[in-house]
Amino acid sequence: QVQLVESGGGLVQAGGSLRLSCAASEHTISNYVMAWFRQAPGKEREFVAGIGRRSGTTFYTDSVKGRFFMSRDNSKKSVYLEMNNLKPEDTAVYYCAADQFLPIGEHTGRQAIGYLYWGQGTQVTVSS
Repeated sequence: QVQLVESGGGLVQAGGSLRLSCAASEHTISNYVMAWFRQAPGKEREFVAGIGRRSGTTFYTDSVKGRFFMSRDNSKKSVYLEMNNLKPEDTAVYYCAADQFLPIGEHTGRQAIGYLYWGQGTQVTVSS
């Protein structure tokens, strides 16, 4: 059982930045694909960014490319999401997710149903 705890959310003005963190309870996360999803009120949970197990290759949804950057530090059992030039449409609850067996690529690993472990979420609100 992997427990994930997100932090770093908050209220920011449009154009500002936030850095989300996700800490895992597992003794190592190097064998896990990690991802960030978000869910706005009345909308489905959507993929934001994902990172491969060991290569650290990252993948992003089109709307955040060039603004959001995901990274992992396996020694700290943590992943991060650096969010820059935030827009009001980025407002959502952001969730960290992990799975040990899911493949991830340009067209895979982007469905929430594929991830077994989830954090409780952290609210990000961007004011205009």
